[in-house]
Amino acid sequence: MGNLLFNLFAVFTVVTAIGVVVNKNAVNAAMCLLLSLVGVAALFVALEAYLLAFILLLVYAGAIVALFLFIIMLLDTKGVDRPRITGLPLVARILAVGLVALGIVSFVARGSVATPDPSTIPALGASLKLYAYQLFTTYLLPVQILGFLLLIAMLGVIVLSKRFEGMGDIK
Repeated sequence: MGNLLFNLFAVFTVVTAIGVVVNKNAVNAAMCLLLSLVGVAALFVALEAYLLAFILLLVYAGAIVALFLFIIMLLDTKGVDRPRITGLPLVARILAVGLVALGIVSFVARGSVATPDPSTIPALGASLKLYAYQLFTTYLLPVQILGFLLLIAMLGVIVLSKRFEGMGDIK
């Protein structure tokens, strides 16, 4: 049952993350980001990392996504005609597709995610030292990926709020 829920939340998180990337409406993309963060928090709960799930929901989903939504709605990007941002270099596209394919192939080749040796993990308890240890060993990759996704979202907000020459003031 645990693996089924974990896989369900993992698929939900990936689908909503794809929704962030492909959505043309900035408000819908921010809402997909919120759902993606909720999915990651559910993954943390499935991994019994309750403090990380709570902090993720409180700080990222609660504060940062609300700030993004506030900025997007304050700027009112719908009413402004802007030139399409195109021309992502072919090299970057090939590199991104290659990295995703390499990740999928390596995951399929291994058959599972590497788990830490239980003898090296300290005894369970409600200590801050244990949470710090788990954060910087077991859960380091999900936290870094989340930080990278937030950086991309922040850059998206900056690009959406940029004034283009010859377009006049945003009203």
